[in-house]
Amino acid sequence: MPEAALWTAEEIAAATGGQVAGDFAATGVSIDSRSLEPGDLFIALAGVRDGHEFVAQTATKGAAGALVSQAVATPAVVVADTFKALEALGVAARERAPQARRGAVTGSVGKTSVTRAVEAGLRRAGKAHASVKSYNNHLGVPLTLARMPRDTERAVFEVGMNHADEITPLSKFIRPHAVAITTVGPVHLENFADGEIGVAKAKAEIFAGLEPGGVAVLNADNQWFDLLKAEADRVGATVRSFGKAERANARLVGFAVEGQGATVSVELDGEALSFPIRQTGVHWGPNSLCVLLMLEALGVDRATALAALAEFAPIEGRGAEQVVAIDGGAFTLVDESYNANPVSMQAALATLGARKVAGRRIVALTDMLELGPDSGAFHAQLAAPIAQADIDLVFCAGPLMKSLWEALPAQRRGGYADAASDLATQIVSAIEPNDVVMVKGSNGSRAGVIAAALSALGLREKV
Repeated sequence: MPEAALWTAEEIAAATGGQVAGDFAATGVSIDSRSLEPGDLFIALAGVRDGHEFVAQTATKGAAGALVSQAVATPAVVVADTFKALEALGVAARERAPQARRGAVTGSVGKTSVTRAVEAGLRRAGKAHASVKSYNNHLGVPLTLARMPRDTERAVFEVGMNHADEITPLSKFIRPHAVAITTVGPVHLENFADGEIGVAKAKAEIFAGLEPGGVAVLNADNQWFDLLKAEADRVGATVRSFGKAERANARLVGFAVEGQGATVSVELDGEALSFPIRQTGVHWGPNSLCVLLMLEALGVDRATALAALAEFAPIEGRGAEQVVAIDGGAFTLVDESYNANPVSMQAALATLGARKVAGRRIVALTDMLELGPDSGAFHAQLAAPIAQADIDLVFCAGPLMKSLWEALPAQRRGGYADAASDLATQIVSAIEPNDVVMVKGSNGSRAGVIAAALSALGLREKV
């Protein structure tokens, strides 16, 4: 077996109950022919297109072999069901690395950023593994497990859901030693007849696979804390909490924005502590404490954890900033276009309001999706935090954001369009030097189109 091999054909066959049809050794695992790297095992899953149609193509791109359910002309392991085989490969990867301490992160807001920050700490501490992008569903979680090297010391997985009963099997795949629920809010409400309490119960499914004696990191400020703690207690978890509440193990006592970062002040188990982070969002006060408690639970020392937080930068689409040159100067683009819900929207607006600006505060907002029958009200209610943040101009796109547009006073109305692509041109013509422009909305409502259009202004040739 090559030293760098992640899986040999024999190991894949043993894990999945398959038959070897051509020997090979793979250095990675892929389910997408477009992003496949040389040396990967290609798993041919059924989808909009049958993955078997792409096996020959992946071989030309350097795939080591394939995991298939029908005969192919390339080296392969043949199984009855490739999806079940992917799950089995993930379980085998977990079981062959018993030394690895595993963490799992879920929550209505912030799970991707917290997962990435935890990953940064794990990589500083040793051989680490983590989800890529937002691979947090029934495909992403077993795929991330299947990619885990056998010598991994620590790993962190992002876990998401849209409906009840989705997180339970994912948690049982991971068998985490520590879990975090960043917060629970009104997200995916259209899929929960019992409303937000249903969302909270669904997030509590993360405890289903928790290893005996595992740690549950919970938000002490969230209205569902007692419900979540009761569920964690029921499985025998050690609960560690964060937030502003007096009861929190990691209690936030200060958050001071300084330039491109902030200083977080905390009482951690009664000990006063201050540390810098490369974030300005007010939600990064509690987020950073969640990260600290997760790293502690996964065996990372405090100095390493703080060093990781000090260097962890905002992620694209989740608060990343860019200074964009325009005629007469430049403006600052804050890209929050990856996703949005009432909780994250209010946090982003508060962050912009707390920022010292030389020009105007401008926001471009697109629809928040999956909020159920009260969607219009959730959008209209943003008028209050917009006023509190002293936003100068508001641009809205989408039928749901029409409710906010109608709730705004005339002096704050920058522009409205039915679609994000149509709104972009309105914002471009309104921007002036020294403005700070934040773009936020659900990924499905295409807020990213607006962010891309604003970013591209800096690439135009000046005439």
